[in-house]
Amino acid sequence: MKILVIGETCVDEFIYGEVTRISPEAPVPIFKPLETTQNAGMSGNVVANLKALDTNCEVVHLTPPGNITKTRLVEKKSNHMFIRIDKGEDNLPHFEWTPFIDIALGSADIVIVSDYDKGYLRNIDLKEIARKSSLSILDSKRKLSSDIVEKFTFVKLNEQEYQNNPDLNTNNIIITLGAKGAQYKDIIFKSPKPQETIDVSGAGDTFVAAFALNYLETKEPSQAIRYANVMASRVVTKKGVATP
Repeated sequence: MKILVIGETCVDEFIYGEVTRISPEAPVPIFKPLETTQNAGMSGNVVANLKALDTNCEVVHLTPPGNITKTRLVEKKSNHMFIRIDKGEDNLPHFEWTPFIDIALGSADIVIVSDYDKGYLRNIDLKEIARKSSLSILDSKRKLSSDIVEKFTFVKLNEQEYQNNPDLNTNNIIITLGAKGAQYKDIIFKSPKPQETIDVSGAGDTFVAAFALNYLETKEPSQAIRYANVMASRVVTKKGVATP
C-alpha cells in the first residue's frame, strides 16, 4: 500500500520527574527531572503509527523543515502534566507545489492530511490536495468550510473540533468521542474495549492511521472505524505519545 502523509511534524518531548515540595519563592511546585523521552509528533506520529500497524506499507511524508518542539513536564507517578512548552511554530514555510507532489498524489492509494493549522497548509492547498487524490482523509485543527470538507473522502474531527465547526453539513465526517468510540453518519460505534485512560496524547493520530489502513483493505467505513477504535483504545493506556 502506498500512503502519502502531508502535514506539520514536531518533536514530542516528555520530561518525567517528581515533586516533593512547594517553592518558598512562589506557590508553585518544585519539579525534579528524572527521565526524558522524545518521539516524532503530529504528522510524524501518523507515520509512526502506519509503520507500526503495517510494516509493509510504503509511506511518503511531506512536511515542512523546522524544529517544532512540544515539551511537557509530567509528574512520573501520577502522570499529571504541569505545563507544556511549544517552540518553533512561527513562520513555517508554506506548502509548495512541485511536479513530484502531483505524481505522489496521483500514485498514492490514500492521502492523509494531518493539518495542525500552523501555517504550512492553506485552504487552497487542502482543496487541491483533495481534488487530486483518489482517496483522502483530513484530520484538521482549523476552522473548516464545507467546500473544503466535501472534497475529501473522509474528515476526522474530535468532539471539540466538530463543535467548533457547527456549520458543516456533510456526511463524510467521522467524530471521535474518546472512550465512547466514534460517530459516523449519526451512528455511534462504541469502543469495544474501553480502557482506563492514562494519556490521550497522539490518540487521534493512531485513529487516523488505523482507519486508513483498514479502509484500504476492506473498503468498509464501519469496519475501519471499529478497528481504529480498538487501536486508539490501546495507546491511551500508555504514557506519552505511543503506537499500538
